[in-house]
Amino acid sequence: MVALTIGGCAHFERASASGGDTFTIAMIPDTQNYVDFTHQKAEGFAIDAADLYLQQMQWVADNAQSQGGEIAFVASVGDTWQHPSIAIDSEHAARGIGRIDNPFFGKHFSPTDQVAAVEIPSAIAGYEKIAKVGLPFGVPPGNHDYDAMYNVDTHPPNLSKPPAELRMIPEDLGLLHVGGLDNFRSAFGDDSAFFADKSWYVAAFKGGTSSAQIFEAGGYRFLHLALEMQAADDVLSWARGVMDEYPELPTIVSTHDYLSPKGTRIAGTILDFTLVDAANHNTPQQMFEKLIAPSDQIFLVLCGHYHGQANINEKNEAGNVVHTILADYQDRGQVGIDAGQPLGGLAGDPVGLGDGWLRLLEFDTASDPPSISVRTYSTYYGETSGEHEGYVAKYRDHEQPDMSDEAFLSAEEFEIVLEDFRARFGAPAS
Repeated sequence: MVALTIGGCAHFERASASGGDTFTIAMIPDTQNYVDFTHQKAEGFAIDAADLYLQQMQWVADNAQSQGGEIAFVASVGDTWQHPSIAIDSEHAARGIGRIDNPFFGKHFSPTDQVAAVEIPSAIAGYEKIAKVGLPFGVPPGNHDYDAMYNVDTHPPNLSKPPAELRMIPEDLGLLHVGGLDNFRSAFGDDSAFFADKSWYVAAFKGGTSSAQIFEAGGYRFLHLALEMQAADDVLSWARGVMDEYPELPTIVSTHDYLSPKGTRIAGTILDFTLVDAANHNTPQQMFEKLIAPSDQIFLVLCGHYHGQANINEKNEAGNVVHTILADYQDRGQVGIDAGQPLGGLAGDPVGLGDGWLRLLEFDTASDPPSISVRTYSTYYGETSGEHEGYVAKYRDHEQPDMSDEAFLSAEEFEIVLEDFRARFGAPAS
């Protein structure tokens, strides 16, 4: 049995720190499998997976600028916890949307009081660590953060098909939908202790289910928008209004579902909300067309949801570049395997946890043009992806089976040159 030790967390050494014009954004991938109540010793799991999450958040706190580190902001990409608390929300039920059981996802989608008793308190405890050191942060809701997640009765799963032949499409696995964000507001609402009276928390919509933060680093003031998954037109309109209030600030958008591991903006297969409720949701492509492309302030989009990684660069309507980064490591379960946890899931995969991996976006605004060094780092192993022995063997085949070893490693550590950044936002303040 492997003991999970939390201990002290060493500062991460940057390769090229050069003073006040360098800083880091910590990008927190989906944490749902860490805090999942079934992934704790009390439920017979080999380790308390929540300790991995708390260790990660403590490491981020220890590396905050206020503690002598480089981290200036923390951007979550959602799916903070795992389970719903109700079978279907009243708003969708009142409109005649029905729910049916789905045995393929019963473990993850069955309502439980443990989300309130175990999962949400664990999630809050992690963010309390970074709040304690004064780190500003933003959290958008992912599909698992909704009060209800269920299979709609119009698209039942195919129960006659052998599990090995199932594909991630509605015709095989059914069509899922979500509703209600009372749980999310209870943890990350605009009136929560995290955000109430914080000068850097500058705007919120629908009680904080979408929100805006401003942080200063590298000689710039940055605007961060944390937007609801597959956000509706009113959310996008609100986001435009926030940018109008803070014009010319370089803007980062974090949202849960936006980019696939193939680098495409596709609707979320079995979680395409527009197939159920088109009037109240936009696909990722629609979000690009309605908000990202027309808004020249937005230079960076961060997302999760899909297991794996991807990054793309594309032009907006002004002809400037928008950089998009996907990172989601919730499928990684090597720490559990090493502790004696049996394989699980339909395909006999490791039980997903995350293995402590997160993304570090290291900005250098002193260089002309400015740049971002993207690194993938495990707060459990204390190593980057390039340093970790056996990294490709552990993770590549499950996430990017068509990639070469070199391509997989390059997808985890790469440089982004912000060629048009100064033309759009000016030189850094001295």
